Amino acid sequence: MEPIKSVDLTSQYLRLKTEIDEAVAEVIRSGNYINGQAVSDFAAALAAFSGSRFAIPCGNGTDALQLSLMALDLQPGSEVIVPDFTYIAAAEAVALLRLVPVLVDVDPKTFNLAPEKLANALSSKTKAVIPVHLFGQSCDMAPILKIARENNLYVIEDNAQSIGTEYVFPDGSRRQTGTMGLIGAFSFFPTKNLGCFGDGGAMTTDSEELAERLRKLTVHGQSKKYVHEKVGVNSRLDTLQAAILKVKLAHLQSFTEARRRVAAAYDQGLQSRVDILELPYRHPASTHVFNQYVIKVKNDRRDDLQKYLTSKGVPATVYYPLPMHRQPALCGIFKTGSDLTESEKLCRSVLALPIHTEMSEEQINYIIKQIIDYE
Repeated sequence: MEPIKSVDLTSQYLRLKTEIDEAVAEVIRSGNYINGQAVSDFAAALAAFSGSRFAIPCGNGTDALQLSLMALDLQPGSEVIVPDFTYIAAAEAVALLRLVPVLVDVDPKTFNLAPEKLANALSSKTKAVIPVHLFGQSCDMAPILKIARENNLYVIEDNAQSIGTEYVFPDGSRRQTGTMGLIGAFSFFPTKNLGCFGDGGAMTTDSEELAERLRKLTVHGQSKKYVHEKVGVNSRLDTLQAAILKVKLAHLQSFTEARRRVAAAYDQGLQSRVDILELPYRHPASTHVFNQYVIKVKNDRRDDLQKYLTSKGVPATVYYPLPMHRQPALCGIFKTGSDLTESEKLCRSVLALPIHTEMSEEQINYIIKQIIDYE
């Protein structure tokens, strides 16, 4: 059996080698490495895939969040609600713009922003909310959007981990994550479901005005060369990365199906260990694309199980060991919008099992057996 990896980017590349090599060679032949044809081609393909009117590529997922906030022209001191249990990027982008991250607890089943906690965190200074679609599953967007409409809040979706996930509204209509709020922020970090060979990101929106504003902000706020209407940043998706992403986007559905097969095998194989594990919950209004397969380990045994699996050659990972309100970088910056009990509990109990597109049945069965044999 091949060694088990958290993600196997090399094997995925080898499977798509002919297509990717040709796409890269075409860029090299063109000599156009910044804002080349592949960038606009990928932007159009991403917009079509997601169902958005516009997709604006940028340098990475964190930039996508920061640029989205910059486009709103919020005044310093304005409050932006973010979940307490997630990666730091959302709260960091808020803080960098001298806005106030208001930390709100999450649903213990889905790990996503709890709508009822959001409603109780509002103040006269609240201007926006950033729902983070964590691990491959959508936030419960219907109540979040309702609260936003009733309180005139901007909604920026952090869709770094859930590209291709669909949310079903109570009326039966369906929308992809990243297309339900005002702006969707995407990351194409190599380990994401759609990953490039470096850093990359994008924003989606249905607003033509916002799309134009976001495009300008990615290139120093300029409308034409050397004419800068706004203070912007330098955050462009490289043409080489765009070419790779366009190839991989065409395979994204098969990538998702492969991840779901791994998740289904775990679901079935680990049923006998519900004495110590809580398997991933599926929200009835959301599909799941499994950027991560995250279990909860009961009875304070998470660290012991992780150590055991590591000794057996299984790279199980903790996402995330610290909630946002315990991050040193945010000390003195954030505001607490609710009790944060569930986030605290999750940081002590979550464990991500290996899941990626290239996992063999032998590897999956080996991981399941090790967990079954754990005492």
